[in-house]
Parts: sequence; structure tokens; C-alpha cells
Amino acid sequence: MFPVSLRRRTALLTAPVLVSAGLFGISASAAPVAHADAACSQSYLPLPDPSCTPGVLNPDVTQDTIDSTICVSGWTSTIRPSTSYTNKLKAQGIIDYGYTDTAMSDYEEDHFVPLELGGSPTDPGNLWPEPHYDTDGSGDTSYTKDGVETKLKNAVCNGTVTLADAQNAIMTDWTTALSSLGLS
Repeated sequence: MFPVSLRRRTALLTAPVLVSAGLFGISASAAPVAHADAACSQSYLPLPDPSCTPGVLNPDVTQDTIDSTICVSGWTSTIRPSTSYTNKLKAQGIIDYGYTDTAMSDYEEDHFVPLELGGSPTDPGNLWPEPHYDTDGSGDTSYTKDGVETKLKNAVCNGTVTLADAQNAIMTDWTTALSSLGLS
């Protein structure tokens, strides 16, 4: 059974969503602050809460299929979900994570296991509102993760690491994924 927050986010895909302009148009602060009623914990940042966003793989991407999927330039654009789909999840995720900054533009609805490493494009268990800003003083942001994802994909496609090792490293801790695989 999914955690409550994941069930709520999944329900968004079949139910209409009403979003108050006041709730998602004004930035309250630059850093998130935990709320007692938040369903997902911010204590893992810059990683997602694993009970809300455990990461889900795309069964069509395997070590045997990388040359016809992730290693093909432009392939991820063929499976990337629309922003109308991901914005519904992002709005609910901002609530679930209890972010006081509710400006949608301050977050990327991120694939925890990126599409370029065989992450599920649409499963809510692989999507979360990742802040564009540093959340823990480390300097890591959603933009930092994007660079890690590209380096890991390149390592998989050039045979330096296996797809499974790259997926495991990013799911364990994207901030140490490169060093854990000897790539940094």
C-alpha cells in the first residue's frame, strides 16, 4: 500500500484539481520550513523523502535496451510527461512536503531516478518537487542534480558503469553518486 501522501498524489491524476492563485503564486520564503501537518519530511533534503518518493524504474529500460533508449539522443523527450500532468503533482507535492515557499517556479517536478537513467516517466513514486535552491548549506540544488544525471548517463552509455549501478547510486544519494562510482 502506498503512503498517504503518495495516494493523494496518485489520486490527483484522476480527479480535478482546484488551486488557489494565492496559494501558488506568492513566494513566502526562500527556504522550506517543516510543518507539523506535512505528509513528507524535509529532513532528507536535498534528497526526497523515501516514503513519499522511493524512485520507480521504467521496465522498458534495461542494460540490454540502453542502445535503443537512453543512449539515443532525444529519446527522453519521447517519454517525458506533459507539464499539465507534472504540475498537478508538483502542486500537491509542495503541500505534502510542507514547503512555506509555494511558488511553483521555485521547484522542478523532478524524476528522482531520471529519465536518462531509466526512471519511470509518470509514476508519482518517481516524481517530487525538488527545490531549485540550496536547502542544507551544501550548495546542492536541482541544477546540481541535473549535472550528476548527465555524467551518470554518459558513464552508462560509454560502458564505464552499468545501468543498475548508476540507478542504485542515484537512488542511494545523488549527492555522492559520482564519487561512489569513482566518477568524480
